[in-house]
Amino acid sequence: MANKAIKYRVYPTTEQSTMFSKTFGCCRKIYNLMLSDKIEGYRTTGKFPAVTPVQYKDEYPYFREVDSLALENVQMNLQAAFRHAFRKSHKKNNGFPKFKFAKHFRRSYTTNNQKGTVAIIDNKYIRLPKIGKVKAVIHRVPESGWLIKSATVSQESDGRYYISVLFEFDKGKMLT
Repeated sequence: MANKAIKYRVYPTTEQSTMFSKTFGCCRKIYNLMLSDKIEGYRTTGKFPAVTPVQYKDEYPYFREVDSLALENVQMNLQAAFRHAFRKSHKKNNGFPKFKFAKHFRRSYTTNNQKGTVAIIDNKYIRLPKIGKVKAVIHRVPESGWLIKSATVSQESDGRYYISVLFEFDKGKMLT
């Protein structure tokens, strides 16, 4: 099995743009909260505690409005940052994870496909959880055996939105 990502330009409605912005902000906020709690836990106990996005949903109810898989992916990204920071075998040390700031934060989030929550519809739309159908320019149509693994929504500095869809396919059946 192999993976291939295709990046599509999308044209969200005003409501969808607002949801994208909320999700970008919530991903940044949850990353900073989890990093802060890990640092505070280390100061008090000498060990980094396990933190999950679920433990913040009561205190910050707006986390319930956005895609939960996007928040889970932020948790996995933070865990990977900690693994890379303390890895001894790697020659280049990436350093300790840093807080994300709104001005320097890459506006993106990744959501996973679970039972068709991410789909390409009629070669005109990409369906996302909590967002719905987003109008897209499908310039490359995936082959019939390709399965959607995840989708990464990003916004460029000029305001344009893109969705990069990650496909999984059988390498033996790929012609190109």
